[in-house]
Amino acid sequence: MVTGRNFETEVMVRPREFCFTERDFEQVRCLIHERAGIFLSENKRELVYSRLTRRLRVTGAKSFEDYLQNFLRGGDSEWEGFINALTTNLTSFFRENHHFELLAQQLQDLASRSRSPIRLWCSACSTGEEPYSMAMTVLETLGPDPPVLIQATDINTHVLAQAEEGAYAAENLTLSERRLHRFFYKGVGKHSGSVRIRPEVRRLVTFFQLNLLDAHWPIHSHLNAIFCRNVMIYFDKNTQYQILGEMARHLDPEGLLYAGHSEIFHHARDFFHLRGKTVYQLSERKTTGMTNQVEQR
Repeated sequence: MVTGRNFETEVMVRPREFCFTERDFEQVRCLIHERAGIFLSENKRELVYSRLTRRLRVTGAKSFEDYLQNFLRGGDSEWEGFINALTTNLTSFFRENHHFELLAQQLQDLASRSRSPIRLWCSACSTGEEPYSMAMTVLETLGPDPPVLIQATDINTHVLAQAEEGAYAAENLTLSERRLHRFFYKGVGKHSGSVRIRPEVRRLVTFFQLNLLDAHWPIHSHLNAIFCRNVMIYFDKNTQYQILGEMARHLDPEGLLYAGHSEIFHHARDFFHLRGKTVYQLSERKTTGMTNQVEQR
């Protein structure tokens, strides 16, 4: 044992590969808000650096200034990579299961009243777990060949490609054996350890890219349900209000908006009111306005 001396532990700080200034960070914040509506707080500096550093390497940019000015401002070719890098995609099958229990009740009610197609939209589908959970709920509730159309969108093209493929690592799934057997193929050989969505589930879902800030949404009108869960937390209040207003215009008067567990839309009461646990309906004012528009036509 050594006594009589004080030792200081030197912490070796690895120098950054690229210089990342306050101005660079503020530019990134402005650009992602402008293009995707995403609000990055002050504490996201390290996340932005780590994610965009990969894009600098891919593009061959020599610095963040070089990347932001010459690769982003120079055209549209890098915007996809920029947005893909900065969007967060956390999801799982049947996340917040009470929503799918309510969806099953809603599907039963709609099917008993009409044979018209039931229209559902997953507005931030990530790698596909959420819309496939919706599709599995449809099949469990209504049986084979249901009159249901599910549209699934995301701004991130990388996760959309994964969703289209419908393949997942079996070890990451927390589904029952019954659901695994009914709705997935088990991988063999070089695909051992993975599972793939069965065609009867896959054919219910149409995937395509959509930026919620786009002026035009190629989405069905009179939607019976919109799943927009843990999406609004990335937007400021003004952007939330704009998007919620557009969703209200696409929702059926009796339709439901399913939100994330931490999302509260008090600031958009003229569009939606809370029906139950993180589930919203159109406000009476909005529903009345829609009814009047129909009558005028």
